[in-house]
Amino acid sequence: MAPTILNTPTETNSGTGELPDPVLTPIADHAEALARAEAGVQALREVRNDRWYPTFHIASNGGWINDPNGLCRYDGRWHVFYQLHPYGTQWGPMHWGHVSSTDMLHWRREPIAFAPSLEQERHGVFSGSAVIGDDSKPKIYYTGHRWANGKDNTGGDWQVQMLAEPNDDGMTTFTKRGMIIDCPTDEVDHHFRDPKVWKTCDTWYMTFGVSSKEKRGQMWLYTSDDMVHWSFDRVLFEHPDPDVFMLECPDFFPITDADGNEKWVIGFSAMGAKPKGFMNRNLNNAGYMIGNWAPGRMFESETEFRLWDCGHNFYAPQSFTVDGRQLMLGWMSPFTPPIPMEQDGWCGNMTLMREITLGEDGDLHTAPCKEFEGLRVTTTNYGEMLIEANQETTLADDVEAVEIEMTIDLEATGAERAGLHVHATEDGHYTSVVYDDQLGRVVVDRQNVANGDKGYRTAPLSDEELASGKLDLRVFIDRGCVEVYVNDGHQVLSSYSFAAEGPRAIKLVAESGAMKIDSLKVHTLMNIGLDS
Repeated sequence: MAPTILNTPTETNSGTGELPDPVLTPIADHAEALARAEAGVQALREVRNDRWYPTFHIASNGGWINDPNGLCRYDGRWHVFYQLHPYGTQWGPMHWGHVSSTDMLHWRREPIAFAPSLEQERHGVFSGSAVIGDDSKPKIYYTGHRWANGKDNTGGDWQVQMLAEPNDDGMTTFTKRGMIIDCPTDEVDHHFRDPKVWKTCDTWYMTFGVSSKEKRGQMWLYTSDDMVHWSFDRVLFEHPDPDVFMLECPDFFPITDADGNEKWVIGFSAMGAKPKGFMNRNLNNAGYMIGNWAPGRMFESETEFRLWDCGHNFYAPQSFTVDGRQLMLGWMSPFTPPIPMEQDGWCGNMTLMREITLGEDGDLHTAPCKEFEGLRVTTTNYGEMLIEANQETTLADDVEAVEIEMTIDLEATGAERAGLHVHATEDGHYTSVVYDDQLGRVVVDRQNVANGDKGYRTAPLSDEELASGKLDLRVFIDRGCVEVYVNDGHQVLSSYSFAAEGPRAIKLVAESGAMKIDSLKVHTLMNIGLDS
């Protein structure tokens, strides 16, 4: 089905032909709203249980968090904002939390950046992005959210795009400019959110996710000369699957391979896509397509939809460009109940920051940013190892924060499953991180996890990867989660793993056959400074 091409939404000042100025309609004192939010987070911090609270992943001091927002590097600091409900550990009225760092290793908490204080964001300051403007200053674009019936989601959403600017180089306080793009409600089935802004040639572009009046998932494109006044350009992309009704948390950026060939990457979370085989096993699934785009055209995909991350708990990634690097941060979403950390005064954390590259295989790779090697405190090099059939070897009796680098010799490994048991406790619970020879895939299996949702997720290996006879795994283990990078980030699996009480061991395991390891290193990792 061809995309529905819209008429340009009516957006000019009547009789002048000019685009409208931002609409600013305060309904509350922003400083007071921020102070209440800070107090709400602190109250939850005072009762926080740290049994699964991360040591080297970004999380809020207390309360619920979701999507990463406003990612940027400005005036020598990395800035990560995130969706925050400061008054509870479940989703609620959205604010923006904020942390920053000079080196991506040592982080500090900044004041909460945004609370609802304008009419257009009465029920939530929703997700958005940051960009450095023509004046070399950051601009924040986000979605203002209201419930259409004024009280809850039974009547749908009323969503518009908003602009804010920092008051200082530290980005600790902001001035809201107000609404810059209203929602053409006759063309939209209430979803209209999550702006991403970039510049191509001399024009600024904004795309965001939309559910059309026909309930088709689309990304719309707007243009601007001054970053304030925006006009509709076209439908950038419509998802071909009629079950997909919304493209949430969209992303769009160019990328070049080692030979300098440019492609465009379109990313989104396909709401409504149905599970099929190994694909789309989560409630909603974040992925990408690679293709071509030029101003004045729609995006043309050259690939199928591919997952950014094959784990249980990855969602809402956002990328940004710094010094020619395309970096991405995702949210580890607790999709499926039971969600035991809701009882602990906090809920949700981010993944590690990843760098997106276009490999020689024509696919995207997302490996941890090189800066994270600076997290390593101590290293134990085990070299080559052989784990006999149906045996296990303990690497560590009790750990909270480690990185494991291992290469499995697939040709010399006969085990049906070979790899690691992490968060292994004395009562017999653990999470498996293994290569499954029958599937030809890397598996994170939580069937034996102590708490929370179970199930397993798999990451595919290409025919070339299997034929190489080697499998490189880089596994990051925090107090309550695990990230598994396969073959330098060609695939990734991010999953929560809520261990039982007591020491948490890491074990090498080989099931129904032996495992040959060519190399193995275990790095203990430092605390990034956010769990105090």
